[in-house]
Amino acid sequence: MTTATRSSTTRALALAVALDIVLVLVFAAIGRRSHAEGVTVGGTLSTAWPFLIGLAVGWGATVALYRDKLAPLLVLPTGVLVWVATVVGGMVVRRLIGEGTAVSFVVVATVTLAVFLLGWRALVRIRTRGTERVRLR
Repeated sequence: MTTATRSSTTRALALAVALDIVLVLVFAAIGRRSHAEGVTVGGTLSTAWPFLIGLAVGWGATVALYRDKLAPLLVLPTGVLVWVATVVGGMVVRRLIGEGTAVSFVVVATVTLAVFLLGWRALVRIRTRGTERVRLR
């Protein structure tokens, strides 16, 4: 891997991790608001932290598994691995600390986090394809 490629991958990784963190926080804030729990920084963090742990595990696994071919902006495998780890990790941590993991919550969290964590990557892919088509003309 060249220095330029490594630098580009590092920038993409930082952007992807930051955006994923923001979206997990948005997910937590939306959940708190929908349950009239108040959207404060502390409250949002107390709701989000189990999912942020799962997110960190997902990113750690992604970097370890795809070190030489890391593509942080791809839906597959990166987005899917990060999404699954975020949901599963978040639910496991919630269960361990005695928080709710009702089936309806698991379904809502799974779908919402899929839209958030996979959705922005799909939009990047669509945008990139459009740019590639323009360049080919």
